[in-house]
Amino acid sequence: MPLKFIKPMEPELVDTPPQGDEWLHEIKFDGYRTQIIKDENGIRLFTKNGYDWTGRYIELAGEAEAIEAESFIIDGETITVNEAGLSDFRALQSAVTRRKPSRDLYLVAFDLLHLNGHDLRNMPVEDRREILQELIPAVGRIQISKAMPGTGDAVYHLVDRAGLEGMVSKRKGSIYRSGPTMNWRKIKCYAEKEMDIIGVQREAGKPAMVLMADKGRYAGGAFVAFKADKRQRLWDRVQGKVGGPVPIGLKKEKAEWLKPGLVGRVRFLKGEERLRHAKLLDFRDKQ
Repeated sequence: MPLKFIKPMEPELVDTPPQGDEWLHEIKFDGYRTQIIKDENGIRLFTKNGYDWTGRYIELAGEAEAIEAESFIIDGETITVNEAGLSDFRALQSAVTRRKPSRDLYLVAFDLLHLNGHDLRNMPVEDRREILQELIPAVGRIQISKAMPGTGDAVYHLVDRAGLEGMVSKRKGSIYRSGPTMNWRKIKCYAEKEMDIIGVQREAGKPAMVLMADKGRYAGGAFVAFKADKRQRLWDRVQGKVGGPVPIGLKKEKAEWLKPGLVGRVRFLKGEERLRHAKLLDFRDKQ
């Protein structure tokens, strides 16, 4: 029987790495989740939501043909890398939307769900990874996601210092089950940056947000979690700047747009095109 797409297992986002030695730790790559299927119908590559992107990933499909197995389902992440050797999501978006297939793509394989007629999902994750390690060629555009040595805290420190997006921790002995799970956990790295505050959103019953722009480009929203006195100082500064232009394409309802001159320092998750899990740390007048 032809193999069918399997809905991926998804790590839950947590704030800190899990403790203890019952976890495997891997780098979190900034790309598109991809499932490679090989069976009697050939090679197909699917997105996280089950869309067939074989045509866009034609170079990776050719590499998958060379894997010596009659059938398999491999779970991984399609990426492209920048000059520093780091995964680059914006470059990946550009690569997969070109009319001609891109030759700049790589796939980082991290799990094996099926091999030669056998469903491996009930095997422990470390056993599936061991089989996958033997299956993937040593060189090529399909590579194995190696487990990082050390404790969760030590791996997180290295990943953060290297400027990477984050890490994924997987509980040893865990089986593969589609959907969100705390047996896999992703821990992202944060960055801080000053950006222009161009608007605010204040609605009863909802957390207040400031709307930010980075070098003139809309960047998204950041939550305001100040104590009462500092929050009031912010609203006082905002009140004097209400009446700014509405950015093109951003006719947000219930937003107050501000005149230029207010800057905020924001803490946000790395590796995202827009601000995500962002928090306003401080604000000042632009000098």
